[in-house]
Amino acid sequence: MRIDVLTLFPNMFAEVLGTSIIGRAQENKIIEVKLWNIRDFARDKHRIVDDTPYGGGAGMVMKPDVLAACIEHVKTENSGKVIYLAPQGTVFNQDRAKSLAREANLIFLCGHYEGIDQRIRDYWIDEEISIGDYVLTGGELPAMVVIDAVVRLIPGVLGDQASAQEDSFYNGLLEYPHYTRPAEFRGLEVPDILLSGNHELIRKWRLKEALRVTMLRRPDLLQNRQFTDEEVMLLQELAVEHREEGR
Repeated sequence: MRIDVLTLFPNMFAEVLGTSIIGRAQENKIIEVKLWNIRDFARDKHRIVDDTPYGGGAGMVMKPDVLAACIEHVKTENSGKVIYLAPQGTVFNQDRAKSLAREANLIFLCGHYEGIDQRIRDYWIDEEISIGDYVLTGGELPAMVVIDAVVRLIPGVLGDQASAQEDSFYNGLLEYPHYTRPAEFRGLEVPDILLSGNHELIRKWRLKEALRVTMLRRPDLLQNRQFTDEEVMLLQELAVEHREEGR
């Protein structure tokens, strides 16, 4: 996958995209990330990228001529869809991450100030994404979040692809609890079943615990879920346990 990021602050991405899983994915040639400084496409001597909004109001708006020049130049190298990170966009989730991970090329535009000229949004942007119902200073942090979530789903990026498939939200459930050595820590013990070596019992336990934590913390995720027969049975067991604990 080729990923291009259009930003006023390319230095913000160096540590995030150059280390850990994303860094290794670049070293292994699974992905290619290229950063573009939007200011380089300003044609005046002061390299101005923003101006006051027509109609008045606070803040500054990023200029359409500069943004169009930047996008069109990047498009000569990357034919992918242009994604603008904005609070008004569709809220990002795991399903969208899966979909984007299947793309061969992506372009992320990071806004700043009061945002970008609407004409760019109408004619140069393919999709708008938000990472939540809050406002940040710019689109750089949201772009990092989306890129991280997408890249780890690309085959070959993780050492064990099953790790991604067991993450929270991947299959519509929150993730089950994890334990590691030592088996006993300050009187707290790892559940016996995880030490049993019985892989089928462990799989079933993990599914049950994933259902349990989802019921307790994000019951909304279960509302439209198509449950398997096994999940129905486990939910019934959880309901019995809940009633017994409530006595």
